[in-house]
Amino acid sequence: MSRIVDLTLTYRDGMRGVEMETATTISQQGWNARNLSLYSHAGTHMDAPRHFLDGARTIDDMSLSKCVGPAWIVDIPDVEPRELLGVDSLGAYADRVATGDRVVLKTGWSDREGRAEYRDELPRVSAELARWFVDRGVVFVGVEPPSVADVHDLAEVTEVHRTLLAAEIVIVEGLCNLDALTSDRVYIIALPLKIASGDGSPCRVVALDEAPSPTTGLP
Repeated sequence: MSRIVDLTLTYRDGMRGVEMETATTISQQGWNARNLSLYSHAGTHMDAPRHFLDGARTIDDMSLSKCVGPAWIVDIPDVEPRELLGVDSLGAYADRVATGDRVVLKTGWSDREGRAEYRDELPRVSAELARWFVDRGVVFVGVEPPSVADVHDLAEVTEVHRTLLAAEIVIVEGLCNLDALTSDRVYIIALPLKIASGDGSPCRVVALDEAPSPTTGLP
């Protein structure tokens, strides 16, 4: 039996890029509804190639086959602020990742969500690692920070995103709750909103995790 683990941040009013206001109430109109203002890269979200490449594939035209399937959960413990992650950071997983695989980098960084360091001191995917993902034929890269690269360094954030997106690798940023997973090999589902000509979208991401045995505690 598999269990569903939600890897998505909760969207809330006041979150960076998120505003909510009351549209109707039961007492006045007969039903509750809110108007939502969402930055296309708020919270847990997916980048489309259009995000950094004019004329490239948009979020409504993403290959959903890349967004759904088996994924490696690569545990990178004791990550330092602003750490540059390379191929060596993957440890033994560097030999396991194969063409067509999905990779999620587990760093524990989502624990900092809501604090300045979450965005300002995030660990980053190096240009070397981004090229390695392309060369290895990876189709999906997921990270806990709000970006795969330093949002305060335009050259870096552009190079890393363009390297991945030019190869049409699906990028999902802002993941959380990875500690709840019991296996390093899960079935991941990441579905963005179908936004016409979109450069990205908030998305709901879940993992189907093998439930541990009640007798052994092992999957």
